[in-house]
Amino acid sequence: MVRVTPGPGHAPSGPEPAPDTRSAHDIQSEDDDDSLKAFGYKPELKRTLGNFHTFAAGISYISILTGTFQLFYFGVKFAGPGYWWSWPMVFLGQLMVALCFCELAASYPVAGSIYNWSKKLGGPHIGWLGGWMMVTATMVSLAAVALAYQITLPQISGVFQLVGTGRGPTDAAENAVLLGSVLIVFTTLVNAFGVKLMATINSAGVMVELIAAIVLIGLLAAHITRGPGAIVTTDGFGAGQPLGYVGAFLTASLASAYVMYGFDTASSLGEESLNPRRNAPRAILRALIASFLIGGLILLFALLSVPDLHNKALSVDGLQYVVLSTLGSAVGQSVLWCVVVAITVCALAVHAAGIRLAFAMARDNCLPASSLVARVSPRFGTPVVPAIFIGLVAICILVINIDQPQIFSVITSIAIIMIYVAYLMVTLPMLVRRLRGTWKPAEGHFSLGRFGLPVNVLAVLWGAAMSLNLAWPRHEVYNAAPPYHWYLRWGAFLFVGIVAVGGFTYYWFVQRTRTGTLEAHRSPAEEPEPPATAP
Repeated sequence: MVRVTPGPGHAPSGPEPAPDTRSAHDIQSEDDDDSLKAFGYKPELKRTLGNFHTFAAGISYISILTGTFQLFYFGVKFAGPGYWWSWPMVFLGQLMVALCFCELAASYPVAGSIYNWSKKLGGPHIGWLGGWMMVTATMVSLAAVALAYQITLPQISGVFQLVGTGRGPTDAAENAVLLGSVLIVFTTLVNAFGVKLMATINSAGVMVELIAAIVLIGLLAAHITRGPGAIVTTDGFGAGQPLGYVGAFLTASLASAYVMYGFDTASSLGEESLNPRRNAPRAILRALIASFLIGGLILLFALLSVPDLHNKALSVDGLQYVVLSTLGSAVGQSVLWCVVVAITVCALAVHAAGIRLAFAMARDNCLPASSLVARVSPRFGTPVVPAIFIGLVAICILVINIDQPQIFSVITSIAIIMIYVAYLMVTLPMLVRRLRGTWKPAEGHFSLGRFGLPVNVLAVLWGAAMSLNLAWPRHEVYNAAPPYHWYLRWGAFLFVGIVAVGGFTYYWFVQRTRTGTLEAHRSPAEEPEPPATAP
C-alpha cells in the first residue's frame, strides 16, 4: 500500500476544526479571566464594565464637586486666596503615586487593588496591614461623604432641615446623621443589586457632575471681578503660625489633600472590567487629570469672581456662598442640586470600592467570617454581605457626630491619613523591588520605563511628607473648639498607631496561620501533562 503525504496544495485528511463562534466580548472576557487565574483566583464576578465605567468610578470617588464644595471654606480660612496653589501641589504629588499605580493595574488586574498590590510587593504581612487600614478608612470615608448632604441640601431648601429649625445646638448634627443615613441605605441597596446597576447610576451621575462643573466654570468666568494677582497675595494670613504663611499654607493644603485620592478605584473593579490591563491605567490617569483641571478652574474662578474676598461667609459657607452670591439664587440652587448628585455618586463609588476590598481580603481568609463575606450572590453577581456590613458600620460612625462633632472630625481626618499610609504600603515596597531589580512591569502594557525609579522615589517622598502634614497635631484641625484635650490634638498619631500596631499584632498572633485562599475561591489546578512514552 502506498501512503500519500498531502502536499502544499492539498488539505490534510480528517475532520475540520469547528469554527470559533465566540463573540469578541466573550474572547476578551476569557483572556481577562486567564490573567486572574494566574494569581490563583477563580473568576466569580461578572465582567460588564467598559472603559467609561472604570473612568467614572475613579472620578466619582475623587468627586470634584463634593470635595471642593465641602472643603473650600477650610482652605480659604487658613491661607486665603493663596490656598489655590495647594491644588497643583497636591496634584503633582498624587500624580507620582498614580503613575506607580498604573504599572500595578496593568500587572495585577484584581479586586481590592491596594490589598493585593501590597501583598504582591511586600508580602502577606504588609498586604494584610495595608488592606486592614484601607478597609477601616473606607468605612469612615463613606460616613464623611454622607455628611456632605447637610452642607448642601438645607441651603437649597429649609424642607431638608428635618430635625428642629437648624438653630439648635445639635439640630445640624442630628439632621446630618439622618440625611447621611438615608444616603448610605441607598448606596447599600444599589451596590447589593449588582455592579451593572451601580455602574449605570454612577456613570449617569458623573455625566451630570462633569456637565455641571463645566457650566459652573463658564458662569464663574463670566463674573470675574479681579485679576489673577489675587491668588498670589498672603493678605495677612499666617499671623500667629509658627512658620508664618508657610504654616498656614500647609494647614490649608489639607483641603486639597482630602479631595485628590481614590483614583485607585478604577483598578479595584479590575475583575468586573473588560480588558483591565489596558483600561484601568488609562482610567486612573484620566480621572486624576480631569479632576485636577476641572477642580482647579472652579477654585480659581470662584476666588476671582466672588463679590467680596474678605466676607466672613467665604470661610464659613465656602463655595455655596460664592455660587449663591455670584450667580443668584435660581442658578445657584441648580448648581447645588448637581452637587447633591455628585455627593450621591461619590458615596456610591466609595461604598463600591470598600466592598471589593473586603471581598478580596475575605477571599484570602483575612477577615472574620471570611467565607460569608466573600460569598458572591448567584442572583446579583456581587458580594452582598460586605455591602450591608460596610453600610451599617458607616451609619454607626455617623451617630458619633450627634454629640461629639470634634471627635468625628478627628476620625474623618485620620481616615484620610490612613489612606495615604496605605498608599505608602504600595509605593514603598515597589521602590524596594525596583532597587533590587526584581520589579518588572507587564510586558506590552503600561510601563514608566527609565522614569520608573525617579517617579517611584518621588511618590514615596510625597506620601511620607503629606502623611506627616496631615497628622501634624494642629489644634485648628484636631481640637478647634473647647474643651481642649491633648489626646484629640495628638489623635492622628495615637489612632493610626493603635490601628497599625494593633492590626499587625492581631495578624502576627492570630491571622497569619489562617491566611490562604479559600477553597471555594481557588482557581482549579491544571491537570499535569502525562509523561512521554518511549516509541
